[in-house]
Amino acid sequence: MTTTRAATDPIVAPHGTVTLADLDDAARAARFDALQARMASVWDAMRLDLDGESVVVVPSVSLSPTVQRAGSLAQAFEERYLFLLLLLRQPRLRMVYVTSTPIDPRIIEYYLALLPGVIPSHALARLTLVAVGDSTPRSLTEKLLERPALLAKIRAQVPDPTHSHLIPYNTTELERDLALTLGIPMYGADPRLSALGSKTGCRRIFSSVGVRHPLGAEDLHSLDEVVDAVAGLMIEQPSLAQVIVKLNEGVSGAGNALVDLHGIDAVPEAERRAAIAERVRDMRFELPETPFDTYVERLDSDGGIVEERIVGDDLLSPSVQLRILPDGAVELLSTHDQLLGGPSGQSYLGCRFPADPAYSRVIADAATAVGERLAADGVLGRFAVDFVVVPDAAGGWSTYAIEINLRKGGTTHPFLTLQFLTDGRYDAKTGRFLTPDGVEKHLVATDHLEAHELRALSIGDLFDVVARHGLHFDPSRRAGIVFHMISSLTEHGRVGMTAVGDTPEHATALYERASRVLLDEARAAGRPLELPG
Repeated sequence: MTTTRAATDPIVAPHGTVTLADLDDAARAARFDALQARMASVWDAMRLDLDGESVVVVPSVSLSPTVQRAGSLAQAFEERYLFLLLLLRQPRLRMVYVTSTPIDPRIIEYYLALLPGVIPSHALARLTLVAVGDSTPRSLTEKLLERPALLAKIRAQVPDPTHSHLIPYNTTELERDLALTLGIPMYGADPRLSALGSKTGCRRIFSSVGVRHPLGAEDLHSLDEVVDAVAGLMIEQPSLAQVIVKLNEGVSGAGNALVDLHGIDAVPEAERRAAIAERVRDMRFELPETPFDTYVERLDSDGGIVEERIVGDDLLSPSVQLRILPDGAVELLSTHDQLLGGPSGQSYLGCRFPADPAYSRVIADAATAVGERLAADGVLGRFAVDFVVVPDAAGGWSTYAIEINLRKGGTTHPFLTLQFLTDGRYDAKTGRFLTPDGVEKHLVATDHLEAHELRALSIGDLFDVVARHGLHFDPSRRAGIVFHMISSLTEHGRVGMTAVGDTPEHATALYERASRVLLDEARAAGRPLELPG
């Protein structure tokens, strides 16, 4: 990724003032190491109610060119992490939250009203909202680094840099440069370690720690190498029926392509490679609009993998969330069952929490082994390990690790919303989430409650529906609905939703009722008006 260089981004150094443009990548990396060394003391001071404690939230989503978003949809993804406003329940904490375009004040009021035991106006006084005013389809961090004056204003909102840190969505060289410019450490993986989270890096880590993963091959950089790899896999497993080609940096299924191999095992050996090559050229992209030539170019430049597609009755895709603390400790945070869709069932749509206890312990142990390896490599912050699981002949489950996400993901905000609102914790031994008074909690969440009819609703309409139908989170019962990605409702007919209940059935019922009510209200709002007589 090209690093944006703003010549007037000042960094104060012992020998004087320099700018990012004065530093090459090696110098930036050295300064970043020194800055990150402060993260341990910042972490230790957190939640101590200290004067000057603050966080800067920059939910910059860096995606591949084939899935870049712009306008209200990009804004909605940046607002997906507004659950972090719940951190303002700490009475001295200050927060700077940055987005590409301004957030509707009603959305901010909605989140602050969820704060338990806090006066919303007091929390609002400790919140600084910063909008770049740029809705182009580029990462938020890139936009910020182009505007030194705006960065200076953000830095002025940090009362004490020794008690502050940057919270990004993902970490690239751009976020590193942003941390350097603001003079605060970043809670996230060093971008120099990003290869560990690539599809190739994932397979190598799984192999190194003995975690089962699909048959496959990595570090491929051309269609010819993909064809050779598939041919090699079919020697190991002649009955192989489908494989998935994955670009190294693909996210949420984008960058994946399905190759159908049915019947190839019957092709004469002398003709088999040509037959495989034809099937590879006919691969079916998870994002159907992906141009073939663009995909091949990205494979050539960034690399990728090919692996067998795991199939079976009742195939599920659970995920494990963990975090690595500044002292290197690995914490298991949660397990989820992901809800997938798209042309071949590889696109993330939502999740259920917690994952089924029948296999949650097995995948948690495997993910912890991965986490310990990542900690040894110097990774910091939240990450997730995705799996697929299928029933086996013995009545248990066969589990396969699929990928490592060295960033926050689609399961992060529902879980932290639940945790912040209930003060509960996940018990890895039992696979249950319990509040402090021992009440079990479950959730169902999605970013993709989407229908053309929903475009008839405005933000104000949504909140009116919430009030009239009781579609809110009840703090006394610690149950109900929390909406997110609200900015994409009117333009895209899309909104995110987390339903929290006491049982899986309760959470599902809340979710289904909210979906039904919203769609009914949207259809009513979209009915044509009768012409005046």
